[in-house]
Amino acid sequence: MTLNQLSILKTMKYCSIIFLVVLSLYACGDEHGYASIVQRELDSGVRNDSLFLGIHFGMTANDFYEHCWNLNRKGLIREGAMNTTVYYEVDELPHRGAMDFYPVFKDGKIQAMTGFTHYIGWAPWNKHLWAEALIEDTKNLFESWYGKGFFEVKSPGQGKAYVKIDGNRQILLFYERDERVEFLISDLSLDKDLIKIESL
Repeated sequence: MTLNQLSILKTMKYCSIIFLVVLSLYACGDEHGYASIVQRELDSGVRNDSLFLGIHFGMTANDFYEHCWNLNRKGLIREGAMNTTVYYEVDELPHRGAMDFYPVFKDGKIQAMTGFTHYIGWAPWNKHLWAEALIEDTKNLFESWYGKGFFEVKSPGQGKAYVKIDGNRQILLFYERDERVEFLISDLSLDKDLIKIESL
């Protein structure tokens, strides 16, 4: 699979997630609260482009690959499953865990970051490592990176979901499977379709 094909697949997944989240926010009757928070944060003019590991919104694809190459040489990251993600072991989680991630590019620049966290020791009999607990641990981890302010919304998956919006940056956490927690970090200032849907 080429990098271009991979990018198209990731973009399709990203658009599907956005669509599900919008439907879920409307379904739980929170559309006015959510839309008002989005508008308030965008109107603030605050930009938060930082993601993690020195990666940021607006980073070009070439800069991203070069940056990851340098992180790999330092032993901080490696290739993820089937070479479709970047794999990063996260020391700050309560149990040995990791995150896999890959950006969504628009016009050759990072617009969003998709990925998931998971515990390396996950097994069907290790209930304390399931997504139900991991989403709380992931929220705590992300709060240590991005600050507090996550609020619960109806999940597009099977369990809880949390959202944090600060300025242009939106962070969504949710899970669809027992062994991992999905995340989507997006630049709302570039996400015109989402803003249009939310303003209906």
